[in-house]
Amino acid sequence: MAVVDAVHRLQRAARPVRSAYGGLVDVGRHVTFFYRTLASVPFALLKYRKHVLAQISEISFGTNSLLSGGGTIGIVFAMSLAAAMMLGVETQRGLELVGMTTMSGMLSAIANTRELAPVVVAIALAAKVGTGFTAQIGAMRISDEIDALDAMAIRSIPFLAGTRVLAAMVCVLPIFMIGLLASYLSTRLVIVFFGGASAGTYDYFFHLALAPQDLLYSALKAVVFAAVVSLVHCSYGYFAAGGPAGVGQAAGRALRTAILAIGVLDVLMTFALWGLVPQIPGTGF
Repeated sequence: MAVVDAVHRLQRAARPVRSAYGGLVDVGRHVTFFYRTLASVPFALLKYRKHVLAQISEISFGTNSLLSGGGTIGIVFAMSLAAAMMLGVETQRGLELVGMTTMSGMLSAIANTRELAPVVVAIALAAKVGTGFTAQIGAMRISDEIDALDAMAIRSIPFLAGTRVLAAMVCVLPIFMIGLLASYLSTRLVIVFFGGASAGTYDYFFHLALAPQDLLYSALKAVVFAAVVSLVHCSYGYFAAGGPAGVGQAAGRALRTAILAIGVLDVLMTFALWGLVPQIPGTGF
């Protein structure tokens, strides 16, 4: 009995070690998949152009009905309208407290361009496109279709993941611009028409603070977010196991990981692109 108890205690003590080891193995597996997928993007562009175009069409416009299979453009447009509307409401109310409502256009240009638009696009991609990637690739994994591709000498990572990553990075730019335009219009509508602010003052400070460099950096953030989201979701789908229930669990884990990665990358890229002490164009401070 003493030996059995000692073995049980040893097994309980080893559980954290096994858990940590398993976590490191999973991280290494996903990181290796990310590297192989990014390295396969040129090959996917050359060999699977038709598949890339099909993925771009599905990401942008969806398939079948507008409600159940609608694309990402409408979702990003609606989310940008709602988020920018709340930004306009809180901006107007906050500036009224300090008597600086004339600066609302400046805050709209900075907040929508640098933070709101790329983050909204990334979250929409993760929720709409990314989960679809995980479900599609995961279903192929549990039905042995990926093994069949490898048996037919078709490189599964470029065909399944490389094409999707490339499609997401390509189509995110027009989707991002649509979301950015929707956020600009929504914020101006709330502040000028509903809040009663001066349209001329709002437009003056808006154009004063809006720099082409900010638009370029914001688009770069959107492209990086799209690549990260597609990589994470394709990876979880590629390594899915446990039948249909395992695919559902993989989709949920991928979504949580992608949203966490978006938040961390947003902070890091904001500091890297605009600095710890950013400057507002045209103002001198």
